[in-house]
Order: sequence, then structure tokens, then C-alpha cells
Amino acid sequence: AEFLLAKGYEVHGILRRSSSFNTGRIEHLYQNPHTHTEGSKYLIYHPYMKLHYGDLTDSMCLVKIINDVKPTEIYNLGAQSHVKISFDLAEYTANVDGVGTLRLLDAIKTCGLTNIVKFYQASTSELYGKVQEIPQKETTPFYPRSPYGAAKLYAYWIVVNFREAYNMFAVNGILFNHESPRRGSNFVTRKISRSVAKIHLGQLESFSLGNLDSKRDWGHAKDYVEAMWLMLQQEEPEDFVIATGEVHSVREFVEKAFSHVGKTIVWEGKDEKEVGRCQETGVVHVKVDPKFFRPTEVDYLQGDSTKAYQKLGWKPKVTFEELVKEMLDADIELMKENPNA
Repeated sequence: AEFLLAKGYEVHGILRRSSSFNTGRIEHLYQNPHTHTEGSKYLIYHPYMKLHYGDLTDSMCLVKIINDVKPTEIYNLGAQSHVKISFDLAEYTANVDGVGTLRLLDAIKTCGLTNIVKFYQASTSELYGKVQEIPQKETTPFYPRSPYGAAKLYAYWIVVNFREAYNMFAVNGILFNHESPRRGSNFVTRKISRSVAKIHLGQLESFSLGNLDSKRDWGHAKDYVEAMWLMLQQEEPEDFVIATGEVHSVREFVEKAFSHVGKTIVWEGKDEKEVGRCQETGVVHVKVDPKFFRPTEVDYLQGDSTKAYQKLGWKPKVTFEELVKEMLDADIELMKENPNA
């Protein structure tokens, strides 16, 4: 939303009804968040940003909103996007992430906008799961390892089908992990940056993680949203892998985060008995809790975005080092203001 508003777009968002506030990440985009009024149709904040109540599980509301707004571009970033939680909410994840994508595509068709709308689908590196080759590119076979990955696999292919069957401009962006200070707090990168910030400020002694040896290709979300937009500005609809090509383990992320606050982590023990101890003070700051292990693990993700560089002229700008530092600095500020944040 921030990126598109800066480009002069009128942005419409779909907001799930919740009994608690769920707009924290877009609050800074409102003209005046304190005076917003609930209109009959939608909430109006920014002069070019309108929020509509709706849900990916409700086809009728999607048809109504799309018919009302008549958008030229649709970015489907809506999903139950937590991999571990998808094992507990498998049917709901399939409904939202898989069938939800179909509902959106069908709504475009129902509204007669097949030749007008450009559609972006947030596909994911989790499609590769148990990787069939290293690094992973557009032609790498998929092997999802979670209900989330399987639901996203259906979404990927239904997008391809609408593109081929109805000549719709519909594309899949296969984005590898992208992080920022806005990342949800139960995702591993943000959990680390929040916890290390609290430890640094003396608000916490230790925190627990799952698999320390999971390896991921981590980039910055603001680089990746530009790639999404670029895909919809092309002459022809095509799918693209978006990644940095660089791999780091969860363990490295932890070490890097602590080193930014002047602590060296030394690892002791192994498997679930492993701990991360501060070399300077001898205090144990990191533990392993098997409850965070996934039933089927994805061990290694590394993307090859050569095609995006060649065809979109896209390459990542933010380094791993800068990403960790930005997340940590933001969380230190946040925890200083409000230790309970």
C-alpha cells in the first residue's frame, strides 16, 4: 500500500472484521487515524486509500468489492501465512490460501474485467519445500511440505490456468522469505529481533526457538514489493522467482542479532538440549523447544532470481546484515517505548 500510494495509485484494501484493531501496520498511512469514521461501505483514511470489509472465504463480497472499485491491478497477498500454524489449521488454510485465490480470479471474471485487471498472486518459496535442486528457479519442480505449501500450490496452478484459459494477465511471484520491522511477532526473524532487543534492555533473560539449522534466503520486504509491481508492468504475464540468492541459518540470524548489541553467543549441547550462552556474561539466552519443530521440515531454501534481473531489471538492495540491524534497531526503540509491545 505504501509503495503504491507513493506512486500515485488509489489503493483499496480488504479488511477482515475483528473485535480488536488489526490495522497497526498501515496506521502511518492514514491522514488522521483518530478521526476516521465508519462509512456505510468502507472506512476512509488516506485520500487515496480505502478499506473495505471483506474476506477471501466470501465470494459474494469479493464480487461486490471488485465490481464497485473496478481496479486495474489486484495484488492477492491475503493468506493464513504461518507455516507451522497451517498444520493445526489445515482446512482453513486451504480455504483461504487455495480456494480464496480461485474466488478472486472468478470474481474478476464475473465482473467482466478479465481483459482489464492485472492480477498478482503471492506465491512462495515454500512451494519448493523438500528441494529438488539448488538453487531453486522458475523451472524447479515443486514439493511442498506443509498444508500452507500445498494450498499455495493449488493457488499457483489456478493462476496459471486462468492465464492460459481466459488470456488473463495473471502472474505468480515466487517470493523467498522477506522480512522487515513489520514482520508478525510469531515469525522466527521477528521473534529473534524482539527477544534480543528485550534482552539488551534487561526486560528478558532467554527465549526459545525450534530448528536452529533451518537455512533460508532472507531479503527485505521493501525490495520485494517493488518486484511485485514490476511484474504487473510487463508486456506479457510471466512468473518470477524473487530472492537474494544468499543463504543463512536461523542460528546465524541469532548470532548476528546478538552481535549488534555487543554479545557473542556460544553454542553448547546438541539437538533439543542445545543452548546459546552469552560469552561475556555466561547467561543462557537461547534455548530449543521441540514444540516449535514442524512435522515436516523445509531444510534449505535458496532462490535464483536471474530471470527477474534479466527481464525486470530487479535485484535486491538491502543486505542480510542491514536487514538484521534494521529489525533490531526498530525493536529496541519499540521496547524502550513500551516493554509490553
